[in-house]
Amino acid sequence: MEFLGNENILTLSKTAFLCSRKVPASAVLRCYAWAIGERDAGNCIIGGFHSQLEKDVLHYLLNGTQPIIVALARGLKERIEKELIKPLDEGRLLIITPFDKNVKRVNQYSANRRNKMMIEIAEFITVGFASEGGNLESLLQQTSKPVTRLV
Repeated sequence: MEFLGNENILTLSKTAFLCSRKVPASAVLRCYAWAIGERDAGNCIIGGFHSQLEKDVLHYLLNGTQPIIVALARGLKERIEKELIKPLDEGRLLIITPFDKNVKRVNQYSANRRNKMMIEIAEFITVGFASEGGNLESLLQQTSKPVTRLV
């Protein structure tokens, strides 16, 4: 596993946030409300933050002071997004990936591997939405960890 940021965040209790790429409108506001609640409670969240909804969730989380783990489905980035620099400097952000820097693109395999890694290192799992019969639903059936579904 490759790291950038405060590795001590891995010792904290973590909730993985997972969501299918396509989500119904009914899930969007619930995901936003969940993110704001987790932020306000100071809970450590780990997510891929790749889809638009996940990016929105990250936006809400970044407005807090709690620790966050961004899990990449590719190698570490050479350039860090502007909104991640301050949390990195504050020691409240960790970027992790199971891939070396030669993996440049996200695909179904790399996303599944990233999601499995997140589930393995998190104590709790929150699912914004999982498409019936989709890859995420299949992955969730393989875990014995507590899963909370927002929709």
